[in-house]
Amino acid sequence: KDLGKLHYFLGIEVINTDEALILCQQRYILEILGRANMLEAKPMPTPMISNLHLSKYQGDPFDNTKQYRSIVGALQYVTVTRPDISFAVNKVCQFMQKPLDTHWKAVKRILRYLKGTISQGIKLKVSKDLSIQGFADADWASDCDDRRSTTGYCIFLGGNPVS
Repeated sequence: KDLGKLHYFLGIEVINTDEALILCQQRYILEILGRANMLEAKPMPTPMISNLHLSKYQGDPFDNTKQYRSIVGALQYVTVTRPDISFAVNKVCQFMQKPLDTHWKAVKRILRYLKGTISQGIKLKVSKDLSIQGFADADWASDCDDRRSTTGYCIFLGGNPVS
């Protein structure tokens, strides 16, 4: 059965223009903000403070671990169309076992950033150039608990992100 042009699939909104497809998750982000009681939150300009070092030892235990895991898991899905929050979401994911209040504050900052940038997404444009470009970065031994490193990468095909 032909359902016509794709508009919404698995929480991802698809906006079809003549020159591009725009993928965003505005409705899904609003749902997450509602679950976290942050629909009226003040927006933030960045998803994380640049010199923030989260630790599994600094802070008080967070009471609602179920909510923490639910919200952080939902944020992992948002990274599909919002790679700008990937680093921050990765950081808060490292504390799913025993979240602390400092970790929850970091999650709330991500949510406040999303509140201010809710309509952003990924633009996939038509391109005849099929060159591959890759970018990588590493944060060497930055984990204050075990000195592990964090690495990230982005691969583009014809100017469009593919990985």
